[in-house]
Amino acid sequence: MLKTLNTSSVFHILGYLIFMLGLMLFLPLIISYLYSDNSSFGIMISILVSFIAGGLIIKFTKKGQELSIRDGFLVVGLGWFFIALFGALPFFFSGAIPSFTDAFFESMSGFTTTGASILTNIEAMPKGLLFWRAFTHWIGGMGIIVLSLAILPMLGIGGMQLFKAEVPGPTADKLTPRVKNTAKILWIVYFGITAAEVIFLMFGGMDLFDATCHSFATMATGGFSTKNASIADFNSAYIDYVISIFMFIAGVNFALHYKFLIGKFNSYWEDAEFKTYLFLIMGITLIITFSNYFSGLFQSIIESFRYGLFQSISIGTTTGFGTHDYETWTSLSQILIFILMFIGGSAGSTGGGMKVIRLIVVIKQGFIELKKLLHPNAIIPLKVGKRVIPRDVTYSIIGFFLLYVLLFVLVAASMTVLGLDIVTAAGTSAACLGNIGPGLGNVGPTDNYAFIPGIGKWILSISMMIGRLELYTVLVIFTGGFWRKR
Repeated sequence: MLKTLNTSSVFHILGYLIFMLGLMLFLPLIISYLYSDNSSFGIMISILVSFIAGGLIIKFTKKGQELSIRDGFLVVGLGWFFIALFGALPFFFSGAIPSFTDAFFESMSGFTTTGASILTNIEAMPKGLLFWRAFTHWIGGMGIIVLSLAILPMLGIGGMQLFKAEVPGPTADKLTPRVKNTAKILWIVYFGITAAEVIFLMFGGMDLFDATCHSFATMATGGFSTKNASIADFNSAYIDYVISIFMFIAGVNFALHYKFLIGKFNSYWEDAEFKTYLFLIMGITLIITFSNYFSGLFQSIIESFRYGLFQSISIGTTTGFGTHDYETWTSLSQILIFILMFIGGSAGSTGGGMKVIRLIVVIKQGFIELKKLLHPNAIIPLKVGKRVIPRDVTYSIIGFFLLYVLLFVLVAASMTVLGLDIVTAAGTSAACLGNIGPGLGNVGPTDNYAFIPGIGKWILSISMMIGRLELYTVLVIFTGGFWRKR
């Protein structure tokens, strides 16, 4: 029997997501009132618009019995777009960002945990909107749909389709038999670690507002700061190391954190991806540390290590915080930073990029092909740790790798057409597709995206969403076969 998309159910769920966004906006509204800033009216209008739009969609659509895998892709793809669209309203209606294109860019950057900003004076922004920027990170870090699965029972129907569509990597596994319980567990762990970071940052001298905003941005691997100079503004080795540790934690598969908390203390070291992630970050940190120190950039090896560690973890986990301008570092250091932009964190983490597990599989498959040149008839299984990776998964990962590189080239090329130089174009493409934020050239760690033409901001905004949902979930919607009856 031929089936069409269950569009009524899809939009019914989208209505709930928009309505839920309106509820979330009460938090920045409270912050706005507490600090008596001038964003309250804009936030209230945004809440009203979200409630009306979400309510009307819910009223005029119906909840179906079951979501297909295609329905799941459509919910997630449209869900992220509309959440970013309505999430832009507080910036726009408050007048803080008068261009809706810029407001949408900032919102999409927040929800996708990219951290690329068009703001030229962050500290002049109202506190309510600064909190909203950070909060969009935190919501998007664990995932809007995963959050919905945790708190909206009506999304339990077809829940696994949504979960797989939003967490499409090689390890989109449930921790419990029920998807809703898995979502709740992930959010409890996420909330607990975030709360712990807030406490540690306050011990370092941050006030509650800054500690909360930076913890949201850290655990989401987002990178929005409340300061123009990012983390460098605090000029504190203690804060640098605390944030470095929590960024590293955020780049680890959250399933491993859960296993550790329930007593499986060997869960980290038994995981091949975690060990690769650890050695990769530490190895690059040490190379950058010695490269910068011996070139005379820093006066002591400890100072060089402090900045090298922070930026390696910040870029490696796609967080994008800054304590130093890495574009002034040695060429070797900059090349390694650029490589980290593509790798990203672990699968199942809040980090972006290609993910470490995919890098492992692609490299191992490359060595297998070399062995087969000498032993053409040999059957050589691809193993990651004790786990044999099925051939279809390997092909899927290689396909993802090639498609990622192709998209990087296409986005970079489109930026050059808009007048950006090649270094800046490559930097914007890598930074937005990998959900990193700062790139190279004119979008480096001390710059912003304000100068990019409007059409370029829309291209980069969609690139952020494609990168956040790991390519296939968004791109499949644009294929002809997706819309055919089946």
